[in-house]
Amino acid sequence: MDLDLSRDAGALTAALVDVPSVSGDEQVLADAIAGALAELPHLTVRRDGNAVVARTGLGRPQRVILGGHLDTVPVAGNLPSRTDGDLLYGCGSCDMKSGVAVQLRLARQLAEPSRDVTYVFYDGEEVEAERNGLLRLSRNAPELLGGDLAVLLEPTSGLIEGGCQGTMRAEVTARGVRAHSARWWRGRNAIHGAGAILDVLRSYRPREPEVDGLTYHEGLNAVGIAGGVAGNVIPDECTVTVNYRFAPDRSEEEAAAHVREVFAGYEVEITDSAPGARPGLDHPAAAPLLAAVAGAPRAKFGWTDVARFALLGMPALNYGPGDPMLAHSPDEHVPVAQIAECEAIMEAWLTR
Repeated sequence: MDLDLSRDAGALTAALVDVPSVSGDEQVLADAIAGALAELPHLTVRRDGNAVVARTGLGRPQRVILGGHLDTVPVAGNLPSRTDGDLLYGCGSCDMKSGVAVQLRLARQLAEPSRDVTYVFYDGEEVEAERNGLLRLSRNAPELLGGDLAVLLEPTSGLIEGGCQGTMRAEVTARGVRAHSARWWRGRNAIHGAGAILDVLRSYRPREPEVDGLTYHEGLNAVGIAGGVAGNVIPDECTVTVNYRFAPDRSEEEAAAHVREVFAGYEVEITDSAPGARPGLDHPAAAPLLAAVAGAPRAKFGWTDVARFALLGMPALNYGPGDPMLAHSPDEHVPVAQIAECEAIMEAWLTR
Protein backbone atom coordinates (compact mmCIF):
# COMPACT_ATOMS: atom_id res chain seq x y z
CA MET A 1 0.00 0.00 0.00
CA ASP A 2 1.03 3.63 -0.55
CA LEU A 3 0.92 5.92 2.47
CA ASP A 4 0.37 9.61 1.69
CA LEU A 5 2.04 11.63 4.45
CA SER A 6 0.74 14.92 3.02
CA ARG A 7 -2.75 14.21 4.38
CA ASP A 8 -3.72 15.97 7.60
CA ALA A 9 -3.13 14.04 10.81
CA GLY A 10 -6.76 12.98 11.19
CA ALA A 11 -7.00 11.54 7.67
CA LEU A 12 -3.61 9.89 8.09
CA THR A 13 -4.76 8.30 11.36
CA ALA A 14 -7.82 6.86 9.61
CA ALA A 15 -5.58 5.41 6.88
CA LEU A 16 -3.34 3.78 9.50
CA VAL A 17 -6.31 2.38 11.42
CA ASP A 18 -7.67 0.81 8.23
CA VAL A 19 -4.52 -1.33 7.94
CA PRO A 20 -5.04 -4.13 10.52
CA SER A 21 -1.86 -4.66 12.54
CA VAL A 22 -2.67 -6.92 15.47
CA SER A 23 0.51 -7.94 17.31
CA GLY A 24 2.48 -10.32 15.09
CA ASP A 25 0.86 -9.01 11.91
CA GLU A 26 2.54 -5.61 11.49
CA GLN A 27 4.46 -6.23 8.26
CA VAL A 28 2.05 -4.55 5.80
CA LEU A 29 1.95 -1.39 7.90
CA ALA A 30 5.71 -1.44 8.55
CA ASP A 31 6.36 -1.82 4.80
CA ALA A 32 4.12 1.16 4.02
CA ILE A 33 5.77 3.36 6.64
CA ALA A 34 9.29 2.40 5.57
CA GLY A 35 8.41 3.12 1.94
CA ALA A 36 6.92 6.53 2.72
CA LEU A 37 9.84 7.60 4.90
CA ALA A 38 12.42 6.43 2.34
CA GLU A 39 11.12 9.13 -0.02
CA LEU A 40 12.12 11.91 2.39
CA PRO A 41 15.69 13.03 1.54
CA HIS A 42 16.40 14.54 4.97
CA LEU A 43 16.00 11.17 6.70
CA THR A 44 18.12 8.03 6.89
CA VAL A 45 15.89 4.97 7.22
CA ARG A 46 16.84 1.65 8.82
CA ARG A 47 14.77 -1.50 9.24
CA ASP A 48 14.92 -4.28 11.82
CA GLY A 49 12.18 -6.80 11.18
CA ASN A 50 8.95 -4.86 11.50
CA ALA A 51 10.59 -1.96 13.31
CA VAL A 52 11.43 1.15 11.27
CA VAL A 53 13.87 3.86 12.38
CA ALA A 54 14.27 7.19 10.56
CA ARG A 55 16.85 9.77 11.66
CA THR A 56 17.94 13.28 10.83
CA GLY A 57 21.69 13.91 10.80
CA LEU A 58 22.05 17.68 11.15
CA GLY A 59 24.69 17.72 13.87
CA ARG A 60 22.44 19.42 16.38
CA PRO A 61 23.66 19.49 20.01
CA GLN A 62 20.60 17.54 21.20
CA ARG A 63 18.78 14.49 19.84
CA VAL A 64 15.17 13.60 20.64
CA ILE A 65 13.63 10.15 20.15
CA LEU A 66 9.95 9.99 19.16
CA GLY A 67 8.56 6.48 19.57
CA GLY A 68 5.33 4.74 18.67
CA HIS A 69 4.22 1.12 18.36
CA LEU A 70 2.48 -0.16 15.23
CA ASP A 71 0.60 -3.09 16.74
CA THR A 72 -2.87 -3.18 18.24
CA VAL A 73 -4.83 -5.56 20.41
CA PRO A 74 -7.17 -7.94 18.53
CA VAL A 75 -9.93 -6.34 16.47
CA ALA A 76 -13.27 -6.20 18.31
CA GLY A 77 -15.67 -5.47 15.49
CA ASN A 78 -14.19 -1.97 15.26
CA LEU A 79 -12.74 -1.92 11.74
CA PRO A 80 -12.81 -0.16 9.36
CA SER A 81 -12.50 3.28 10.91
CA ARG A 82 -15.45 5.65 11.01
CA THR A 83 -15.91 9.30 11.90
CA ASP A 84 -18.73 10.70 14.00
CA GLY A 85 -18.44 14.47 14.28
CA ASP A 86 -14.93 15.20 15.60
CA LEU A 87 -14.38 11.64 16.84
CA LEU A 88 -12.48 9.02 14.86
CA TYR A 89 -13.40 5.44 15.84
CA GLY A 90 -11.52 2.22 15.15
CA CYS A 91 -9.12 -0.37 16.50
CA GLY A 92 -5.88 1.41 17.40
CA SER A 93 -7.26 4.90 16.80
CA CYS A 94 -6.36 5.86 20.35
CA ASP A 95 -3.65 3.29 21.14
CA MET A 96 -1.74 4.42 19.26
CA LYS A 97 -2.12 5.07 15.55
CA SER A 98 -3.05 8.70 16.15
CA GLY A 99 0.33 9.13 17.86
CA VAL A 100 2.04 7.33 14.98
CA ALA A 101 0.28 9.69 12.55
CA VAL A 102 1.73 12.65 14.44
CA GLN A 103 5.21 11.11 14.19
CA LEU A 104 4.82 10.60 10.44
CA ARG A 105 3.56 14.13 9.88
CA LEU A 106 6.50 15.57 11.82
CA ALA A 107 8.94 13.36 9.93
CA ARG A 108 7.64 14.74 6.63
CA GLN A 109 7.42 18.38 7.64
CA LEU A 110 10.56 18.95 9.73
CA ALA A 111 13.51 18.88 7.34
CA GLU A 112 15.55 21.14 9.64
CA PRO A 113 14.31 20.80 13.24
CA SER A 114 16.11 22.62 16.05
CA ARG A 115 17.08 19.24 17.50
CA ASP A 116 18.07 16.10 15.65
CA VAL A 117 15.16 13.68 15.72
CA THR A 118 14.97 9.90 15.62
CA TYR A 119 11.56 8.50 14.69
CA VAL A 120 11.04 4.93 15.90
CA PHE A 121 8.08 2.81 14.77
CA TYR A 122 8.08 -0.69 16.24
CA ASP A 123 6.18 -3.93 16.58
CA GLY A 124 5.11 -6.17 19.45
CA GLU A 125 4.33 -3.68 22.22
CA GLU A 126 0.96 -5.14 23.18
CA VAL A 127 2.30 -8.64 23.94
CA GLU A 128 4.89 -10.24 26.19
CA ALA A 129 8.17 -8.39 26.69
CA GLU A 130 10.36 -10.74 24.64
CA ARG A 131 8.39 -9.95 21.45
CA ASN A 132 8.81 -6.20 21.86
CA GLY A 133 10.38 -4.61 18.78
CA LEU A 134 12.01 -1.82 20.78
CA LEU A 135 13.68 -4.40 23.01
CA ARG A 136 14.93 -6.16 19.87
CA LEU A 137 16.28 -2.87 18.51
CA SER A 138 18.07 -2.15 21.79
CA ARG A 139 19.87 -5.48 21.39
CA ASN A 140 20.52 -5.44 17.63
CA ALA A 141 21.26 -1.76 17.00
CA PRO A 142 21.49 0.21 20.28
CA GLU A 143 23.30 3.03 18.49
CA LEU A 144 20.02 3.91 16.74
CA LEU A 145 18.35 4.64 20.08
CA GLY A 146 20.88 7.07 21.53
CA GLY A 147 19.60 10.51 22.50
CA ASP A 148 18.94 13.07 25.21
CA LEU A 149 15.19 12.63 25.65
CA ALA A 150 12.57 10.14 24.45
CA VAL A 151 8.89 10.92 23.98
CA LEU A 152 6.44 8.03 23.56
CA LEU A 153 3.35 9.28 21.73
CA GLU A 154 1.10 7.00 23.76
CA PRO A 155 -2.45 8.21 24.48
CA THR A 156 -2.39 10.73 27.35
CA SER A 157 -5.36 13.01 26.47
CA GLY A 158 -2.84 15.63 25.43
CA LEU A 159 -1.19 15.84 28.85
CA ILE A 160 2.30 14.88 29.95
CA GLU A 161 2.31 11.55 31.76
CA GLY A 162 5.49 10.78 33.65
CA GLY A 163 7.15 7.41 33.95
CA CYS A 164 5.12 4.22 33.96
CA GLN A 165 4.14 1.31 36.14
CA GLY A 166 6.00 -1.95 35.99
CA THR A 167 4.04 -5.03 34.98
CA MET A 168 4.41 -8.65 36.03
CA ARG A 169 2.49 -11.86 35.44
CA ALA A 170 2.69 -14.79 37.81
CA GLU A 171 1.09 -18.23 37.98
CA VAL A 172 -0.06 -19.15 41.48
CA THR A 173 -0.84 -22.85 41.83
CA ALA A 174 -3.03 -24.69 44.31
CA ARG A 175 -2.30 -28.42 44.65
CA GLY A 176 -4.74 -31.20 45.49
CA VAL A 177 -5.09 -34.97 45.25
CA ARG A 178 -6.68 -36.59 42.22
CA ALA A 179 -9.61 -39.00 42.78
CA HIS A 180 -12.76 -40.32 41.14
CA SER A 181 -15.57 -37.77 41.54
CA ALA A 182 -17.91 -40.55 42.80
CA ARG A 183 -15.44 -41.10 45.65
CA TRP A 184 -14.49 -37.46 46.04
CA TRP A 185 -13.58 -37.82 49.73
CA ARG A 186 -10.50 -39.79 48.74
CA GLY A 187 -9.09 -36.73 46.99
CA ARG A 188 -8.58 -33.02 47.60
CA ASN A 189 -10.06 -30.63 45.06
CA ALA A 190 -7.43 -28.15 43.81
CA ILE A 191 -10.06 -25.93 42.17
CA HIS A 192 -11.78 -25.55 45.54
CA GLY A 193 -8.37 -24.85 47.02
CA ALA A 194 -7.84 -22.01 44.57
CA GLY A 195 -10.66 -20.19 46.32
CA ALA A 196 -8.17 -19.20 49.00
CA ILE A 197 -5.98 -17.59 46.32
CA LEU A 198 -8.98 -15.57 45.16
CA ASP A 199 -9.70 -14.63 48.80
CA VAL A 200 -6.17 -13.19 49.02
CA LEU A 201 -6.81 -11.11 45.91
CA ARG A 202 -10.21 -9.90 47.12
CA SER A 203 -8.75 -8.69 50.40
CA TYR A 204 -5.58 -7.19 48.88
CA ARG A 205 -5.16 -3.43 49.38
CA PRO A 206 -2.80 -1.98 46.77
CA ARG A 207 -0.39 0.87 47.46
CA GLU A 208 -0.79 4.38 46.06
CA PRO A 209 2.75 5.69 46.49
CA GLU A 210 3.99 9.12 45.47
CA VAL A 211 7.08 8.92 43.28
CA ASP A 212 8.91 12.13 42.38
CA GLY A 213 5.74 14.15 42.91
CA LEU A 214 3.33 11.89 40.98
CA THR A 215 0.89 9.42 42.56
CA TYR A 216 0.73 5.88 41.14
CA HIS A 217 -2.02 3.31 41.74
CA GLU A 218 -0.81 -0.27 42.04
CA GLY A 219 -2.99 -3.30 41.32
CA LEU A 220 -2.92 -7.07 41.85
CA ASN A 221 -5.60 -8.95 39.94
CA ALA A 222 -6.49 -12.40 38.64
CA VAL A 223 -6.53 -12.41 34.84
CA GLY A 224 -6.98 -16.13 34.22
CA ILE A 225 -7.67 -19.48 35.89
CA ALA A 226 -7.07 -23.02 34.67
CA GLY A 227 -7.78 -26.41 36.20
CA GLY A 228 -9.60 -29.65 35.69
CA VAL A 229 -8.82 -33.09 34.31
CA ALA A 230 -12.10 -34.66 33.19
CA GLY A 231 -15.78 -34.54 34.01
CA ASN A 232 -15.47 -37.37 36.53
CA VAL A 233 -12.11 -36.56 38.14
CA ILE A 234 -11.32 -34.49 41.22
CA PRO A 235 -8.54 -32.16 39.96
CA ASP A 236 -5.14 -32.15 41.60
CA GLU A 237 -3.99 -28.79 40.21
CA CYS A 238 -5.47 -25.33 39.63
CA THR A 239 -3.50 -22.30 38.51
CA VAL A 240 -4.53 -18.66 38.87
CA THR A 241 -2.73 -16.20 36.58
CA VAL A 242 -2.15 -12.92 38.35
CA ASN A 243 -1.13 -9.54 36.95
CA TYR A 244 0.74 -7.12 39.21
CA ARG A 245 1.05 -3.46 38.21
CA PHE A 246 3.67 -1.91 40.46
CA ALA A 247 4.85 1.64 41.00
CA PRO A 248 8.29 2.66 39.67
CA ASP A 249 9.76 2.91 43.16
CA ARG A 250 9.93 -0.90 43.12
CA SER A 251 12.36 -2.91 41.02
CA GLU A 252 11.32 -6.10 39.25
CA GLU A 253 13.10 -8.10 41.94
CA GLU A 254 11.25 -6.26 44.71
CA ALA A 255 7.95 -6.72 42.87
CA ALA A 256 8.56 -10.47 42.50
CA ALA A 257 9.43 -10.74 46.17
CA HIS A 258 6.19 -8.95 47.06
CA VAL A 259 4.07 -11.31 44.94
CA ARG A 260 5.72 -14.33 46.55
CA GLU A 261 5.15 -12.83 50.00
CA VAL A 262 1.46 -12.18 49.28
CA PHE A 263 1.01 -15.79 48.13
CA ALA A 264 3.21 -17.42 50.74
CA GLY A 265 2.42 -21.13 50.95
CA TYR A 266 1.61 -21.47 47.25
CA GLU A 267 3.77 -22.27 44.26
CA VAL A 268 4.50 -18.99 42.45
CA GLU A 269 6.12 -18.81 39.02
CA ILE A 270 6.91 -15.41 37.46
CA THR A 271 6.13 -15.80 33.74
CA ASP A 272 6.57 -12.27 32.38
CA SER A 273 7.98 -9.04 33.73
CA ALA A 274 8.91 -5.53 32.63
CA PRO A 275 10.23 -2.75 34.87
CA GLY A 276 8.58 0.59 35.52
CA ALA A 277 10.20 3.97 34.98
CA ARG A 278 10.44 6.95 37.30
CA PRO A 279 8.93 10.18 35.94
CA GLY A 280 12.20 11.93 35.05
CA LEU A 281 10.36 15.23 34.62
CA ASP A 282 13.11 17.14 36.40
CA HIS A 283 15.62 16.43 33.64
CA PRO A 284 16.69 19.62 31.80
CA ALA A 285 15.96 18.07 28.38
CA ALA A 286 12.29 17.65 29.35
CA ALA A 287 11.76 21.24 30.49
CA PRO A 288 10.92 22.84 27.10
CA LEU A 289 8.22 20.28 26.30
CA LEU A 290 6.78 20.54 29.81
CA ALA A 291 6.53 24.29 29.31
CA ALA A 292 4.79 23.85 25.93
CA VAL A 293 2.05 21.49 27.14
CA ALA A 294 -0.76 22.97 29.20
CA GLY A 295 -1.97 21.13 32.28
CA ALA A 296 -0.20 19.52 35.22
CA PRO A 297 1.75 16.31 34.50
CA ARG A 298 0.29 13.12 35.92
CA ALA A 299 1.41 9.53 36.45
CA LYS A 300 1.09 6.97 33.65
CA PHE A 301 -1.25 4.20 34.76
CA GLY A 302 0.01 1.35 32.65
CA TRP A 303 3.27 0.16 31.16
CA THR A 304 4.91 1.89 28.21
CA ASP A 305 8.30 1.77 26.58
CA VAL A 306 9.51 4.78 28.54
CA ALA A 307 10.81 1.93 30.70
CA ARG A 308 13.03 0.71 27.84
CA PHE A 309 14.59 4.14 27.51
CA ALA A 310 15.03 4.43 31.26
CA LEU A 311 17.08 1.21 31.11
CA LEU A 312 19.19 2.86 28.41
CA GLY A 313 19.86 5.72 30.80
CA MET A 314 17.66 8.23 28.98
CA PRO A 315 14.84 10.35 30.44
CA ALA A 316 11.52 9.58 28.77
CA LEU A 317 7.91 10.69 29.04
CA ASN A 318 4.53 9.99 27.48
CA TYR A 319 2.62 12.58 25.45
CA GLY A 320 0.04 11.96 22.75
CA PRO A 321 -3.57 12.26 21.60
CA GLY A 322 -6.37 10.02 22.84
CA ASP A 323 -7.83 9.06 26.21
CA PRO A 324 -5.85 6.13 27.67
CA MET A 325 -9.02 4.93 29.42
CA LEU A 326 -10.43 4.06 25.97
CA ALA A 327 -7.42 1.97 24.92
CA HIS A 328 -8.25 -1.66 24.04
CA SER A 329 -12.00 -1.07 24.18
CA PRO A 330 -14.44 -1.84 21.32
CA ASP A 331 -15.50 1.82 21.53
CA GLU A 332 -11.93 3.07 21.09
CA HIS A 333 -11.80 6.55 19.54
CA VAL A 334 -9.81 9.76 19.44
CA PRO A 335 -10.81 13.42 18.96
CA VAL A 336 -9.44 14.58 15.62
CA ALA A 337 -8.82 18.07 17.04
CA GLN A 338 -6.60 16.55 19.73
CA ILE A 339 -4.42 14.86 17.10
CA ALA A 340 -3.95 18.22 15.35
CA GLU A 341 -3.21 19.97 18.65
CA CYS A 342 -0.57 17.39 19.57
CA GLU A 343 1.06 17.77 16.17
CA ALA A 344 1.12 21.57 16.47
CA ILE A 345 2.68 21.51 19.96
CA MET A 346 5.32 18.97 18.94
CA GLU A 347 6.17 20.90 15.78
CA ALA A 348 6.55 24.16 17.71
CA TRP A 349 8.76 22.44 20.30
CA LEU A 350 10.98 20.83 17.68
CA THR A 351 11.44 24.02 15.65
CA ARG A 352 11.84 26.52 18.47
